[in-house]
Amino acid sequence: MTNNFENSSLENQSFHNSTHSSAHQSTLSVNSLALKARQYQILLKFRLTALVVFSGVFGYLLASKGTINWASFIAFMIGSFLITGAANTINQIIEKETDKLMKRTANRPLPTERLSISEATTFAILLALVGTVLMVSFVNVLAACLSLFSLILYAFVYTPLKPKTPFAVLVGAFPGALPPLIGWVAMTGNVSIEAMILFAIQFVWQFPHFWAIAWVANDEYAKAGFKLLPSEGGRNFNSAFQIMIYTMFLIPLGILPARFGMVGISSAIVATICGILFLFQTFYLLKEGTNKAALRLMFGSFFYLPIVQIAYLIDKL
Repeated sequence: MTNNFENSSLENQSFHNSTHSSAHQSTLSVNSLALKARQYQILLKFRLTALVVFSGVFGYLLASKGTINWASFIAFMIGSFLITGAANTINQIIEKETDKLMKRTANRPLPTERLSISEATTFAILLALVGTVLMVSFVNVLAACLSLFSLILYAFVYTPLKPKTPFAVLVGAFPGALPPLIGWVAMTGNVSIEAMILFAIQFVWQFPHFWAIAWVANDEYAKAGFKLLPSEGGRNFNSAFQIMIYTMFLIPLGILPARFGMVGISSAIVATICGILFLFQTFYLLKEGTNKAALRLMFGSFFYLPIVQIAYLIDKL
């Protein structure tokens, strides 16, 4: 009897240990999957991608005449998100080695090898394929082609140019300015003067926005061999002056949507006020030439575009 009791106890203990080990392994597996998923999310550059989609949605809604095909609209948002995510992933594949040199990017999935190049490549191809199929099937072929053109320009032209020439910023401004135009095309099926106006506003905005970032991050960029400020001297008066000139053009451009009947006068006033405030920040950078002034300008650029775009939409409604 005693032996039977002891054997039974040992079997229960063994079962308990086995169950505990299985539960522990299951927990580890779930945690491992969650960590892996987090790495893929980082590859997407989720917040940046969401901002790109917002600009596309802005163009789509501004072009609408009151009726929206919701299947097409949702497919456009998802497709835009996936194709933009693919572009951001390819960017990180190409810049794996330079990302290791900068503090702000050294902890990304590829430099740390938490994801392999093959995993990232498969992910990018899958995103681009699914996004394109959605756009072609539910939106229109022209919007899909423009989205793929933006991906190619950003990932395979702008990204390799960054270590070679400051003109990379000019090249990068094209895919950076395409989302509202693509949104307009997704809604209307054609590239019109109105679509080009939206493109022009975001195109010119790219320069003070990115150069302010490049000013603040200049030391980090230098470690990776990037020289992205407009002047060869880097953080100097010439760079600040060029930032001011480009910002100045935003004021007349901001009035064009009202001039062409896309929106009313109220949003034109908002765009003008925002443009003037943005321009004042460049005067401060011109005067001070400090990282603090560039940081203020950078945050100013973050506010300018969504405020103006939301003002256009509200005015249209």
